[in-house]
Amino acid sequence: MSAIKIRDNIYAVGARDPEVRIFHGYATPFGATYNCYLILDGDKKILVDNVKAAFTEEFFRNIEEICPVESLDILIQNHIEPDHSGSFPALLERCPNLEVYCTAGAQKGLKAYYGWEGACHVVKMGETLNTGSYTFHFIPAPMVHWPDSMLTYLAEEKILFSNDAFGQHICPPVNYDDELGEERLMERAVDYYGNIVLPFGMQVTNLLKAASALDIELVCPSHGVMLRTYIGKMVESYAKWAKNETDPNKVVMVYDSMWGSTAEMTRKICAEFEAEGKQVHVHCLADEHYSAVMGDIVEAKTICIGASTLNNTMMPTVAAFLTYLKGLKPKNRVGLAYGSYGWSGEATKEVAAVMEGMGWEVLPIRKQLYRG
Repeated sequence: MSAIKIRDNIYAVGARDPEVRIFHGYATPFGATYNCYLILDGDKKILVDNVKAAFTEEFFRNIEEICPVESLDILIQNHIEPDHSGSFPALLERCPNLEVYCTAGAQKGLKAYYGWEGACHVVKMGETLNTGSYTFHFIPAPMVHWPDSMLTYLAEEKILFSNDAFGQHICPPVNYDDELGEERLMERAVDYYGNIVLPFGMQVTNLLKAASALDIELVCPSHGVMLRTYIGKMVESYAKWAKNETDPNKVVMVYDSMWGSTAEMTRKICAEFEAEGKQVHVHCLADEHYSAVMGDIVEAKTICIGASTLNNTMMPTVAAFLTYLKGLKPKNRVGLAYGSYGWSGEATKEVAAVMEGMGWEVLPIRKQLYRG
């Protein structure tokens, strides 16, 4: 990747990772990007975020296309997760006088991750940084999706550096949403939301309220393509997802099967829903990573989970999926537990108990001895 000119004096200087397939437990079959941005304001050079440590050299090469790394003056660290801060130690080696702006949580995180004891400008909601021609507005967004997270708005250019908000895990040969296309953009955005942002609906709602006062022409996230055409669509979708608003006609079926009986049950139950005019999305955990299900779950009202009984419990693939699902906390769903068994049949009760624990409305269990 080379530096990408966004506006006069504003560049994307991040890194591309087309080969990554697992991102902290989340499948990324289309790769990822680690976006960060360089802004030139007279003799001031401002960097927003940095990259995963393994991509430091690529990151530095991109900066060097615009200016010497050593000439950087200010780092705005929106978030300290290592895919956004991994190059921080290398930056400090080359820029020992770098001024750092971040939240109090980020300051603690930089110390914990990197042993950094340097001075820091700790920012709060509503505070700004004026660099001459530009004014940066800081918008702390705790738990979207870490406690230290914030967004930064560049008022004069109407650019929102949104960090993890509005991101997508994809590494395409294009840079903007309209080049990727609306359908593909939203497909990757809902997958990203479901696997990363879903538990934090209230915090997302608060963030959208804060951002609604801003005049935004361009959104520059930390992952995926920049948004210039479909900003409204993205914000509207986030607002809906944050409230756990679902489609009553959308059903997700997730299962694994030992000898085909639970798979046969899946086909029969799917046919019943389709006969009612429902749109059914089927995922077999033997063939798909459990995180691949979450994009569909974000928008579905009814979730059916099928598990054969193995050694008096559910199959390990289903157990792993349920552990992952509990952490993401989808609310206001209708659940159906179903599955086949040979002699004991505990799996369906265990699945239903997890659904009940998440506060779902749980339909009567469906279980079958041997044959589906």
